[in-house]
Amino acid sequence: MTAESLFLLLVLPAASVHAGLWGVLALNLAYLRRQPSPSADSRPSLSVCIPARNEADNLRRLLPTLKNQNYPDLEILVWDDGSEDDTWEVLSTAESSRLTPLRGTDPPDGWVGKVHALYQCTREASGACYLFLDADAELRRPDALRQLVARHRSSRTQVSSGFPRLRGAVLLLVSLVPHALLSSLPWPLVPRTQLPALSALNGQCWLVDRDVYHRHEPHAQVKNAVLEDVAIGRYLKRQGHAPTLLDVQDLVSIHMYDGFGEAWRGFRKNAYLLLGGTPSRFAVMYGGFLLSWLVAPLLSVWFLVSLYGLKAVTDRASGMPLYITVLAPLSYLLGLMLQIDSAVHHWNDRVRWKGRSVPSSARDEASPAPMNR
Repeated sequence: MTAESLFLLLVLPAASVHAGLWGVLALNLAYLRRQPSPSADSRPSLSVCIPARNEADNLRRLLPTLKNQNYPDLEILVWDDGSEDDTWEVLSTAESSRLTPLRGTDPPDGWVGKVHALYQCTREASGACYLFLDADAELRRPDALRQLVARHRSSRTQVSSGFPRLRGAVLLLVSLVPHALLSSLPWPLVPRTQLPALSALNGQCWLVDRDVYHRHEPHAQVKNAVLEDVAIGRYLKRQGHAPTLLDVQDLVSIHMYDGFGEAWRGFRKNAYLLLGGTPSRFAVMYGGFLLSWLVAPLLSVWFLVSLYGLKAVTDRASGMPLYITVLAPLSYLLGLMLQIDSAVHHWNDRVRWKGRSVPSSARDEASPAPMNR
């Protein structure tokens, strides 16, 4: 094979990948901007369900913003999932009549901790609408819940997933989350196709009507899922409830991780599963990332310009600071290293998070991979 042939063999696939990323990004940005404005201030009774394991510091930030909400019929249920820090003390001393602290130990066999915690919250919830919210969230204004529910009701679906403002100490990694969310899954096609794989949720913030939830019990259906949000999004789509993505950056912030080590471990538990969860799927997906993020920019400066452009657009759309865009190549390189590290840890059953082992993916094609956090 000549050098010219090898060059073309790499350039054409890379060009196709970059064109696809730009196409999906353009679709999603238009989709988010064209969503209907809330037509009425609909305020059904609302249950906010929050899982908490070793989340004392995050709850000290989140609970006051929940207490200050002007939502009239609201209950807040927080499940302390066997925490080893001051989580229970924070919950039990919180001054809020709307808060119901719940407490458990290790989840039963076959359950992932977060999934079990949220399932237990729904056993106690009484609202007509459920909001599932991570403990590292923060509501940015007193009418955030009113606006969230109004946008959910105006979306013409019974399942809505939020696109919140992401913050954290390691934005070089965190910025890859909105980058992936906006450039990988074409959200306008989610309700227009039958393919379950073309669906997902953002587990940091999502809403569902009570009757839909209890008709299908999604957490019980994906109880061993590490990426429960992806699994639930696909499961509910199979049941006829394709999720809608809502831009809620003005309403909700998520403070992802306090340091590099924590961020690396947190992303490590998910990255391999997001790239297919089996060796063959990972090889194909990782090959695509390697080609588009590393090899292509070495072949032509135009691919480097394209990568910078993609990152600049997603960074601006998600409110990332300018220096994160300038350092985009470092983010891509860290992402590639993280994906490999995640795969190796899953293959060797060495993934841990918050003191617990994380179910590992299949090591061979004959064994099913876990459905996914």
